[in-house]
Amino acid sequence: MSRQIAETPAAGEGGGEKPGRRGTVRYLKDDAVPSAPRMLLGYALRSRRTTLGLKLQDVAARMGCSSSKLSRIENGHHAFKEKDLLQLFAVYEVHGRQQRETLLGLAEIANQPTWWQKWSAVAQPYLQAVISFEDMAVRTKTSSAQMLHGLLQTPAYSAASIRRGQGGSIVHDALIELRSERQARFAAAPDKSLIAVIFEAALLYPVGSPEIMAEQMEHLVELSKRRNYHLRLAEQGRFDLPVELGTTIIFDFEGRVPAVAYQESLDGGLFIQDDDLVDHRDKVFDRLRALSLRPDATRRKLQHLANKYRSSKPR
Repeated sequence: MSRQIAETPAAGEGGGEKPGRRGTVRYLKDDAVPSAPRMLLGYALRSRRTTLGLKLQDVAARMGCSSSKLSRIENGHHAFKEKDLLQLFAVYEVHGRQQRETLLGLAEIANQPTWWQKWSAVAQPYLQAVISFEDMAVRTKTSSAQMLHGLLQTPAYSAASIRRGQGGSIVHDALIELRSERQARFAAAPDKSLIAVIFEAALLYPVGSPEIMAEQMEHLVELSKRRNYHLRLAEQGRFDLPVELGTTIIFDFEGRVPAVAYQESLDGGLFIQDDDLVDHRDKVFDRLRALSLRPDATRRKLQHLANKYRSSKPR
């Protein structure tokens, strides 16, 4: 299931589009999901079209194709061909060399097989979309309110949390393997960073056993010492924390394309592309991070929690 919320009208409805405005929110569940490059390229093209005040029908007539094809391109559900893009560049007056190269580069990436294809039978489509954005982003900002972000989890914590979900052992084993591969690829990437604010409540909610939780706390301490992991702890009992942000991920592509925000639910997730909404979440995240414990204090708190879990007995 995929639906767009507060979105501009569909093709053929006419009117109502705001120049330069990207789609607001897309809820993804179990339908075919476009990869990040396709989704971002589609929105870039749509933004350019609406900035020029063109309707899908107008562009389709000039290109000699159907409006439905252009709609699928803009929604990331159609393979990108260079000849189509060059035609669109001409119609949309995209003459700048850097912009053209950026969009053609996205198309090239979008048409390549994904490394997580072998897990596509078990990974939910919205999870595949998250991985594609994670794979493309230079910086990933995340706030963890209930569960730790997947890139921060130990193997034991991942296994304990995944095995509580739907599916049998074969599915669970595959998802555990996928999460491990995600972690390894991120850790090996020289140009990526994860900026995480962890709510203390997420660390007090037990997963697996006290031993698993103690190991997880110690793992976070070690991750916080690495150059591409930036961890802060949002303490409980503070009255000034913007906790309403909840569990949120912001994918930052360092200006190549606009940032995207993601908010996960139990069985799906919201991908937010609207510039104003993403910017608002980004500012709230930065405020939350500034009000959270500094790195040294975060490590001391994590070690304290590790010691506490190691001294506790399972019920």
